[in-house]
Amino acid sequence: MSQAKKKGAATQSVSRRGLLRVAAGAVAVGAAMRPRRASAQEKFTLKFQSGFPPKEPFHLIGADWAKKVDEMSGGRLKIDLLPGGAVVPPFQVLDAIHTGTLDGGVGVPAYWFGKQVAFSLFGTGPSWGLDAEQMLGWIYHGGGQQLYDELVQKELKLDVQSFFLAPMPTQPLGWFKKGEIQKPEDLKGIKYRTVGLSADLFKQLGSSVVILPGAEIVPALDRGVIDGAEWNNTSSDLTLGLQDVCKTYMVQSHHQSCEYLEILFNKKKLEVLPVDLKAIVRYSIMAESADMSWKFQDWNSRDLEELKNKHKVKVAKTPRPVLDAQLKAWDALIVEKSKDNPFFTKVMESQKAWAKRVAVWRQEIMVDQSPAYEHFFKKA
Repeated sequence: MSQAKKKGAATQSVSRRGLLRVAAGAVAVGAAMRPRRASAQEKFTLKFQSGFPPKEPFHLIGADWAKKVDEMSGGRLKIDLLPGGAVVPPFQVLDAIHTGTLDGGVGVPAYWFGKQVAFSLFGTGPSWGLDAEQMLGWIYHGGGQQLYDELVQKELKLDVQSFFLAPMPTQPLGWFKKGEIQKPEDLKGIKYRTVGLSADLFKQLGSSVVILPGAEIVPALDRGVIDGAEWNNTSSDLTLGLQDVCKTYMVQSHHQSCEYLEILFNKKKLEVLPVDLKAIVRYSIMAESADMSWKFQDWNSRDLEELKNKHKVKVAKTPRPVLDAQLKAWDALIVEKSKDNPFFTKVMESQKAWAKRVAVWRQEIMVDQSPAYEHFFKKA
């Protein structure tokens, strides 16, 4: 080979080596920029906080879900669940998950009501004649999940993914220090605690609304800061200690008849999990939802007996005129909140379409069980 040809071959070899180094560097940079792929047996621990006190049933539901995740994953995914206020105040959990201060949490959409009024349609809006179980059907099979994702991730641009569970019983009208609410006028002027769109509903009824997290309700009632309050259900109310400051418990209401919990994840933390752990997250939430509804049959029935028999609480049904006044207040509130809020209207119309179909099915197929109960248990 001539000297010139040798020199040319050497130059080409150097160039090829240079190109290979550049290509290898580009591959390394690209790999570094791609999301990390977890190995099949890697273990994860995620820091969660609930929006509830440590002994509150809804915090315990979150703890039971975390236990299911641990067992179903064989210990590969652990949820370290802290009670409300451990890291941030309950109403700040959503923001803390978005920023990564928390990996996830347990809460209710009504807590984020201040960001967009449409949040309240996911649990504390008008029920359209459905209970929480049927409204969860809308979430899973009627387009509700997609609308919530749109609200959180597109409208508000939050890096959060939510999953819904745990249909709550119809919530009582609440606890009242001055005695029974016998007519709509009795709600006028009272200082009353509630949250979400329910706050506007009671303002329509003439109440002076105070929005407080759960831990502050009993002290506020005790000091006379508020005259009445609703929390959630007989077990939660008993655990909170409302029977220690009030003896009048009004049950049945239209203000929050279809609420449910949500499990929230930082979206990036969720996406990095292996496929099987993501599936465990999803299906463990469904399992806990069913388990909670069964546990509440046991807990709520026992605790209602305790409230009446041990604590001498007077349990009274909300009179029909008060319930009718709530529905009329919803009419006015729907018109008000729909103005200049197309997303609110979009969610509402989706719920109404689901309710019209499901409510007809339920009314035509399901039998009223009251006569059967009367027959077997209220014989003379």
